[in-house]
Amino acid sequence: MSGRIDTGQATPVTSPAPSQVRRRGADWGLVRFIAQRIGGLLATLFVASLVVFGALYAAPGNPLTFLTHGRSLPPEGIAQLKAQYHLDDPLWLQYLRWLGGVLHGDFGTSIIYNQPVSDLLAARASNTVLLVAMAAVIVLVFGLVIGVFAGLKPGLVSRSTMGLATAIMAVPTFVAAVLLILVFAVNLGWFPVFGAGAPGPDAVYHMVLPALALALASVAFVARLAQAAIRQELQADHVQTAISRGLPRRFIIQRHVIRNAAMPVLTVAGLTIAGLIAGSVVVEQVFQLGGFGQFLVSSVQQKDFPVVQAICLFYVGSFILLNTVIDILYSLLDPRVSLGRSSS
Repeated sequence: MSGRIDTGQATPVTSPAPSQVRRRGADWGLVRFIAQRIGGLLATLFVASLVVFGALYAAPGNPLTFLTHGRSLPPEGIAQLKAQYHLDDPLWLQYLRWLGGVLHGDFGTSIIYNQPVSDLLAARASNTVLLVAMAAVIVLVFGLVIGVFAGLKPGLVSRSTMGLATAIMAVPTFVAAVLLILVFAVNLGWFPVFGAGAPGPDAVYHMVLPALALALASVAFVARLAQAAIRQELQADHVQTAISRGLPRRFIIQRHVIRNAAMPVLTVAGLTIAGLIAGSVVVEQVFQLGGFGQFLVSSVQQKDFPVVQAICLFYVGSFILLNTVIDILYSLLDPRVSLGRSSS
């Protein structure tokens, strides 16, 4: 017989606090949201790969026409091409073989240069990356600064700045590139006209005009968006309440206006920067930078289809990846976004 006394009362079970439950649910909601975005990224990349690969067979004519450039070859040469590119295999097997090579960094062999496409792209990647990176910095710095200034300092200067921004947004990229070349390269001689320059500071110097031409319209767009967001936040009820209570203007602007206006502005600015990847094709062709864009144009003209497939897949994949990263970062900065979408 045990000496333990049973009082007939159950041992109380400690339940988690409501705040802990809500925090745990918010964390799981954020994880689900990120998992959904990554799944959507993979699905979109898969569909993009189908489109890029299928473009060879959707084009008029036989794939051999692209490989031979319309030249007549003996039966032995045609048989060798079919064996090299596996043209006698079923279409689904060709796609799986091509996709497996892409996942391992093998995009095939260039028809024109008879070299691995990955080696040709690696030699040109730095020019495109530097161009887009410099243009992105210009868009973020000048676009946000001009927009915040115009939003916080209404007046003649603000209206004139936004009017100029509206006019700049209407200027096509290739027109801006030609005008910059005429003014700053030909007439003033401050910058080189063509070429990417030697690696290092010289490359940055050569990229100034191309980056400005690529970023000009995006700077104006981000500036107008930032101005509108600042103006909207200044009219918000909580900001007007803080002003009526006599809080310092600097504190109100930093704590309430800038912070709340930054979320949509940075999101759209990120999407605009992703769009710079596509715009770089025109700028590289005008300035003869020797990057992906110029290589894409020449490969299309020469019907070098493996190179065209690889560059198109790079552009589409980069754009989709940046959009997904921006979406995930937005949910991390503001968890209400992921929770709201999950509940809806």
